Amino acid sequence: MWGSAGTSRGFATGVLLMLCLSGCTGVLDTTVAPRASLEAYPVLIQEGEIVTLDARESSAIEGIITNYLWDFGDGTTAETIVGFTSHSYPNHGQYTIRLTVTNDQGGSDDAIATIMVNGAPSINITMPSTVRSGDAALLDASNTYDPEGGELDFSWDLDGSFDNDGDGDSLNDADATTSEVLLETERSGIIKGQLTVNDGEGATAIKGFELNVTTRNFKVVWVTETLDVSWDEYLDQGETWQSNLTPGDAGRVLTVNAILELDQDIAPPHDNFTLSLNIVEDNYRKVVDTEPGNYSTNEPARAEIFLDEMNAPGEDGMFVADSAEELLQRLLSETGNLRGGGEWIWSVFAQQSEPDSFIGEPDPDPGNDWTLTLQITIMRPSLTEVSVGDGI
Repeated sequence: MWGSAGTSRGFATGVLLMLCLSGCTGVLDTTVAPRASLEAYPVLIQEGEIVTLDARESSAIEGIITNYLWDFGDGTTAETIVGFTSHSYPNHGQYTIRLTVTNDQGGSDDAIATIMVNGAPSINITMPSTVRSGDAALLDASNTYDPEGGELDFSWDLDGSFDNDGDGDSLNDADATTSEVLLETERSGIIKGQLTVNDGEGATAIKGFELNVTTRNFKVVWVTETLDVSWDEYLDQGETWQSNLTPGDAGRVLTVNAILELDQDIAPPHDNFTLSLNIVEDNYRKVVDTEPGNYSTNEPARAEIFLDEMNAPGEDGMFVADSAEELLQRLLSETGNLRGGGEWIWSVFAQQSEPDSFIGEPDPDPGNDWTLTLQITIMRPSLTEVSVGDGI
């Protein structure tokens, strides 16, 4: 009996075991999965910035968490034993971060977070590499674009050598705020500037530029000219006439010949006048009195001032300058050839003008007519701009 009963009990146990193996797996699987929790901040970053990932609220449920597997969504992964890490994104776009948490029971759970990486504007500037002084250069950044298609704000600093707004940074002035700007030039040299573009979402792109401003080329030929100036006036005795002249404005003064002639008196003695020249910048003053004329040959009284070789003749040749005006000023201001520049003051003084034919009678003509004639020889530089090379 005992054998039969034991056999019966063993059979029943075997049947129960077979039934549990086929339909009671839930009862036998004791693995408890963890609960994953993921927080990402900030969820909007700029290219190159870092997002912080916090999984410390994850729970092992049973046991402990042994591993945090991070898939950053950009093709890179990382594993940590703590629920905290960070990651930077150099490229713009939308990224889904997946966190897998594993506990020591062998269970795992996932959590995801989505972040946006804002792209910086892509600056595209077209401009000439070289212009001549005095010309304008078109700086065109209209092909600049935002990866997200947003509206862009432009700020040009057109001269990095000068701090317009006085904030200590010479490259952040807002000299222009359009996508295209016409940069005027005045002198040769390298102009360095900078364009800053903002997308309104916190992303800024900066790009510098350089413009080579070259000099202009001129062929100079010195032309000799004569300035003829004359005055006809009348002075009573004791009166003075005066007038100003600036012949150096027209060219380099070489010679000057001034002749003062009085109208012929009816009878001697001749009237006596004084002619004077004051060249202010030269601190030069010349005074001469009239000399009696010859009644027999009908020559009037006269005075003369003659100045010769005041400056050296100009030399023809090729010259470079930022402008024709600058070169002209330079040629006419050459050291050693500045005599006669600036203001000339001419004066005529009637010392004596009473004819003797009316001795003892009231003088019907207490003055005299006179003529002052100037002949000034100057050399004037004639400038012709020429192009040299393909880049000018």
